[in-house]
Parts: sequence; structure tokens; C-alpha cells
Amino acid sequence: MRRELEKDLLSWKERQRRYPLLLRGARQVGKTYVIEQLGKHFETFEMVNFESQPEAIACFETLKAQEIVQKLELLTKRPIRSGKTLLFLDEIQNCPKAITALRYFKEDLPDLHVIGAGSLLEFALIHGKFSFPVGRVQFVYLKPLSFKEFSIAIGLGREDLENCTVENPLSEPEHLAWIQRAREYFFVGGMPAVVSEYSMTKSFLETHRIQDLLLATYAADFGKYATEAEQKYLRLAFDSIPRQIGKQFQYSEIDPHMRSRELKYAIEQLQWAGIIHTTLASSATGIPLAAQQKRNRFKPIFLDIGLAQRALRVDSEKIFHSDLIQINAGALAEQFVGQEFLAYADFFREEQLFFWEREKKGSSAEVDYVITVGSQIIPVEVKAGPHGHLKSLSQFMQEKKSPLGIRISQKPLSFDGNVLSVPLYMIDQIPRLCLRMI
Repeated sequence: MRRELEKDLLSWKERQRRYPLLLRGARQVGKTYVIEQLGKHFETFEMVNFESQPEAIACFETLKAQEIVQKLELLTKRPIRSGKTLLFLDEIQNCPKAITALRYFKEDLPDLHVIGAGSLLEFALIHGKFSFPVGRVQFVYLKPLSFKEFSIAIGLGREDLENCTVENPLSEPEHLAWIQRAREYFFVGGMPAVVSEYSMTKSFLETHRIQDLLLATYAADFGKYATEAEQKYLRLAFDSIPRQIGKQFQYSEIDPHMRSRELKYAIEQLQWAGIIHTTLASSATGIPLAAQQKRNRFKPIFLDIGLAQRALRVDSEKIFHSDLIQINAGALAEQFVGQEFLAYADFFREEQLFFWEREKKGSSAEVDYVITVGSQIIPVEVKAGPHGHLKSLSQFMQEKKSPLGIRISQKPLSFDGNVLSVPLYMIDQIPRLCLRMI
């Protein structure tokens, strides 16, 4: 199973001036696997897991990098050599001093390749009462497999998509075949364990079982970062998020009788755990979009579309026989698009998604996503039907003088007026296609 992040990690390996890395991401998205793959490119690979090897914590009582390495060598009974060894500190949130020590690896042993990671690392970073090595550590972010990675994992080449243009689109049989692959992804999603099972068995029943296990695992983790009283709110929020995908979030839909303060904190905790991501409202009057964000107005995205459809108990017949854009009133398609945008973002920064809303009396409008391509703000709608139904998209383009709008649907790649129609399976190609048009 190949991950796109591996290319960036190999580039980091060869860099003369590099920082220690902290790999961030939700549990079970494949952090350990991707570092193990990187380890194959070193003479030796040394992994220290602070959860299964708590005795390793004592090695970090000192902050002197050379002494830490000497103690780790005694513990593992294997040499750790600069330029030859990849040292991987897994579940690093269980040893806050190891996070602090990353600074001294940078300063005292700059040629030693060091990477830290952890399933609940965000809680240590947000609440940790320790000296964080600001400016001495580089963050890396990993999400579930993108549709592109999923396609490769099940044995599909993508050269036809990478060469496809408006002037030279796919044939109808090719288009329909890729739509079928997108249907599979709606069902399977991008969690590595699920994708691995599906690639071997092609059994949706088996993927369901793993998805159920993952959902139960995330719920079981609540006790690791929340008090017993807080867990009640976490459970309610966790169950509600899939039902609110594609809609502006309402705390009252979780439980109209509960105070929003506790529920708001539960949402924040789920974000820190990587289980949900928020798409914030933005007036989109200029770049960066974050400068016009409205943090109190957001739409949730679940960690993974496969887990979302399983949590919602979506009828499989709908996924395999309906327009994908219309399933659950478009919620799953909006989840798919948001998840894809996150997956293709720069691995070395945390991506934030935005949607646009106008609240003029008698003339409200909303566009599902707004993105930047080069210096342009581009509106994106996830819609079925003809261009005439894209009222909000047209209003945005008129008000903001946007040179291009994007409609994502099951329809083939095409260009009509100033609207680029992109099929679901080509979201990774949007930057390339847009730059040809603007």
C-alpha cells in the first residue's frame, strides 16, 4: 500500500538541513506503517514505542541527545548511528520529555534522522505542560488514503486521468468505470486496514466488520483523553457528526436540552483526536481565506467516508444504484470532496477548508467549498443536474468576479461558460485543470 507522503519523507531523508519530524494524524490512519516503509531506505531502523515499552521513558530523563542515544542503545541492544539509522519514537505523547528532547537532537545530533508520532499527540501538544521545541521540529500530517491512493492500492493505473483534458476527455466506458471505482470508495473509504482487507478479499461484508471495529475503537479511546463526565458529551457528539455532514452544525441537533458549552468542548476534543474536521464559513473577499473566517459557523467532515456511511447505516443499494451526489441529500458527496481536498493538501501544514455564505435578507446563498488556485479564489459546488441549478455558484462568481467556477458531479469532464465540470474521480487533478483555464 503506497502512500503519497512517502515521496516527501524520502526528500526529507536526503535533505542536508533537516528538522526532526512530528507525524500527526488520527489513530489508525497508517502513521506507523508509513514510517516503517521509510525505514527500509536506511541501513537500520529503530522504533521505540512508549506505550508498549514504558521502560524507554527513563532514557529521556536527560535532555542531552548523545546520552539519550546511548541509553536507547543499551535498551534495544542495537546501534543508533547518525546518517545510517532512522529513529522512530512512536506514541510519543506518553513521554513529553521526548517531545522536548527533539530540539536537542536538532542542535546536538543534526545528522540523526528522528521522527516522533502518536495517536493522541494533539492532546499532549495542546495541554502538555512541557517546553515545546518551537522552531526545532517540523510537523507532518497524515490523513486516510485518498481516492488516488485507494485506486493504486486496488491495482488501478491512473495515467489516463493524469493526461485527461477538456479537449481530450475520457471515453464513456472509461468514465463509467471510474465512477464505479468511486462508488467502491464511498463504501470502503480510506482507512488503511479497511482498504487492505478490500484489496485482498473484495468483500464488503468484511470491510463492514473492520469499520465497526474502528468506530468502536474511537469510542473506547474517549477514556484516554476525557473525564467520565465528559465522555457522555463525546458519545453524543460522535454519534451526531455523521448526521450533520453537509449542513451547518447545530448543537441543538445533538440534544436540544443540553448546554452548548459542554457540547462545544466535546467537538473540540474530537477535532484534537482527528476524528472530525471543520469547514469554516468565509466571506471569501480575499486571500488568505482564513482572514475572513467565521469560527462559530462551520460544517463538519468525518474522518473517513467509509466510516461515515457505516455510522449512518446507508443502504448499500443507494451507493451502488443512485447518483452518488444525491445520497443522503448530498451529504456523502460533500464528505468525499472535503476529504479529498484535505488528502491532497501540503503534508507539512494543517489544511483548513472553507465554504462561502451570504446572509443578505431575502437573498441568502451558500457555496459548498471555496479554494485558492494560484492567486484566484475558486468556488466549488457539489451538485447533480444542469448548470442552471448552480445559482449560488453563479452569484459568487458575479459578486467576486471569479474567473472560474467548479461543479463536481458524476458527469464527465467538460467546460461550459465559466464553469468547469469535474467528475468525482478527478478531484486530485483540479489544480492542473484550473491552471489551464485561468
